Amino acid sequence: MEYYNYLKSLHLIFVITWFAGLFYIVRLFVYQIEADQKPSPEKEILQKQYKIMTYRLWYIITWPSAVLASIFAFWMLIFTDLGQAWLKMPWMHVKLCFVFLLYLYHWKCHLIFKDLQNNKVKYSNTFMRLWNEGATIILFAVVFLVVLKNAVNWIYGVIGIFAFSVLIMLGFKFYKKIRERNQS
Repeated sequence: MEYYNYLKSLHLIFVITWFAGLFYIVRLFVYQIEADQKPSPEKEILQKQYKIMTYRLWYIITWPSAVLASIFAFWMLIFTDLGQAWLKMPWMHVKLCFVFLLYLYHWKCHLIFKDLQNNKVKYSNTFMRLWNEGATIILFAVVFLVVLKNAVNWIYGVIGIFAFSVLIMLGFKFYKKIRERNQS
């Protein structure tokens, strides 16, 4: 059991750093997109700095954290008795679906990262601000599933996540109005 606790601790550490990287990278995407609308030479100076920052964050923190979190998770699930028992539980199946969504979210962030590194701006800063909430929603879902270990009430959880998402969007619209009012 102590062996399992070491794996679990390492898994949690890398999940935390993975999410930190995902939260921050999208914020940097927002700044890169906003920098693209600045006049020269400010535009070029900011873009160069943001490219360096995103590159380091993505390849030194976020990707390694994702890989290590996954390695320790698979190790726990496959090579420990407790992990194998959890694989038979419905809440774990739901959690793994959310983890799959997290991998998809991470991959889409990677594609956005590559585009921005090549000066291709395909999304607005508003889209990126909303996109940033995707990781938050997944985090809430996974934490509640792991702590409560109840997949039967996942419908209530989904309704709660949806309500939380609506609150985030309303908060975003309110914040946007305040920003626009302050810029006027």
